[in-house]
Amino acid sequence: MFMASSSSSSSTDLFVADYPVGVESRVQDVIQLLKLNTQILEEPIIIVIWGVGGSGKTTIAKAVYNKIHHHFEAKSFLLNVRNVWQQDNGEVSLQQQLLSDIYKTTDIKKIETVESGKIILQEMLPQKRIVLVLDSVNKLDQLDALCGSRKWFGQGSIIIITSRDKQVLRSFGVEHAYEMKQLNIYESLELFSWYAFNQPNPIEDFADLSTDVVEYSGGSPLALQIIGSFYFTRRRKEERKSVIEKLKHAPHRNFFEVIKLCFDDLSDNDVQNIFLDIASNLVGMDHDDVIKILKDSGHSAENGIRVLVQRRLVTVDSKNRIGMHDSLQIFGREMIRQGSASEVRYDSLDST
Repeated sequence: MFMASSSSSSSTDLFVADYPVGVESRVQDVIQLLKLNTQILEEPIIIVIWGVGGSGKTTIAKAVYNKIHHHFEAKSFLLNVRNVWQQDNGEVSLQQQLLSDIYKTTDIKKIETVESGKIILQEMLPQKRIVLVLDSVNKLDQLDALCGSRKWFGQGSIIIITSRDKQVLRSFGVEHAYEMKQLNIYESLELFSWYAFNQPNPIEDFADLSTDVVEYSGGSPLALQIIGSFYFTRRRKEERKSVIEKLKHAPHRNFFEVIKLCFDDLSDNDVQNIFLDIASNLVGMDHDDVIKILKDSGHSAENGIRVLVQRRLVTVDSKNRIGMHDSLQIFGREMIRQGSASEVRYDSLDST
């Protein structure tokens, strides 16, 4: 049975969060569930981390992966499966990445089709005791192609799936699930304060306003990051009060209302359009290539991306790739499809 590693990191660990508030307790919950099922079952364990968009599923999966991957012969973390799956030849590229990760080389069997990939994975994965994370799964086909059944994996292997879609998981027969806990009021206030004030507590004059923001943000880590960053750019108390008023009058009071509030505050139409262009088809591309594409389209690219990064609506990772949380991307694409933020149906977004 594996034991959780110490808090020291290694070069193979994944970045988890700037401010990992509430992460450790949830990681320990997942690890305890894994240990319990390791004791009960001899066969590989498939476990899901389930929750709504922006609840921190990927963050917890990364932190769990960092804790346990040192105890396995091989490992793979397939980030944002749903997005990669939609790209040209995305299905095969995911299978190829999985195989390359496990055998630590690119000089390995080339997968030509999804069906041939299944056969190759079924033959080669059982040879090692592995830990595999499939992040942001939303289709049964994805699970069939990447972890067809427990027979694909060696004894003692662990497969962790993150998803917001309960029905897909039921159809696949996943039995062991950890449902994400919302941040409590104290965790929420601390996380918000780090992003809004660069410290773990609200500055004195804004304690009451900060508590109100937290109440209306619903304990979603991503919402707190975005609204905290929004708050950070508003220095005057009157401006920060206006945030509360807008949240109070929001009809749904959910995560997507927070996104809409922050999107609407991008008063520069060019920055809004850059957000929509990135959400549409630029996620995962090199930052410099995105700048060129946006400039060719007439945008003030450097300034727009700088603003979006500051607002936590877009990221640039260590490999210089443009990123966007899938919930933000869903929102942006739905705005493009329906024509405007005012027409977005929030109930449909929650189930996407």
